[in-house]
Amino acid sequence: MRTRTPTASYRKDMKAMAIRRIVKFGDSVLEKECRKVEKFDKKLHQLLDDMKETLADANGAGLAAPQVGILRSVCVVDVGEGSIELVNPEIIATEGEQNGAEGCLSYPGEYGLVKRPMKVTVRAQDRDGNWFEKTGEALCARAFCHEIDHLHGVLFTSHVSRMLTPEELENGFIEEEE
Repeated sequence: MRTRTPTASYRKDMKAMAIRRIVKFGDSVLEKECRKVEKFDKKLHQLLDDMKETLADANGAGLAAPQVGILRSVCVVDVGEGSIELVNPEIIATEGEQNGAEGCLSYPGEYGLVKRPMKVTVRAQDRDGNWFEKTGEALCARAFCHEIDHLHGVLFTSHVSRMLTPEELENGFIEEEE
C-alpha cells in the first residue's frame, strides 16, 4: 500500500528493473561464445539488476547473459546466500567431485545427472570493474560451473551422463549412487 506519491527526485533515483525473457533451448545465442565486458557503465548495471530480478522470478540458482539474449561475459548466481555478480569470470581452482541432478532455466522441467567439482574458485570483476575471487562449494560450485559454461556456449546437456525421468523427479531424486 502506498501512502504518499513519490517526488520526482525519488522516482529518478529508483532503479527501473525488468524481468527479461529467458531464451529457451534451440535458440542459437545459447551456443555462442560471449564477448568480454569492457565498459562498466549504467547499461551493465541495468543488465545485472534485470538478471537478478529475472533469476529471482524464475526461482533459479544462476543465470547467464546469453540466457537473456545478451552475448556478454556476465552471470549472476544466487543459491540462497545472496546474489553474486560475476563479470568476465574464470574458474581458477577446483577441488573434489559431486555427481547430481542439474537443470537449466533454458530447459524448463528437464534435469540430468552432471558431474561437477565440489569446490570451485572463480576470479571475476564486479559491476564497477574491480577484480575479486570467490569460492563456492556444493550447489554454489555447480552453479559457477554451469553459468560460466553458458558464457562459452556450452550447455549442461553436453555434460549429462543421463537425463532423469519424470518419476525420478517426482520422487525427489538428488544424487546418483556410485
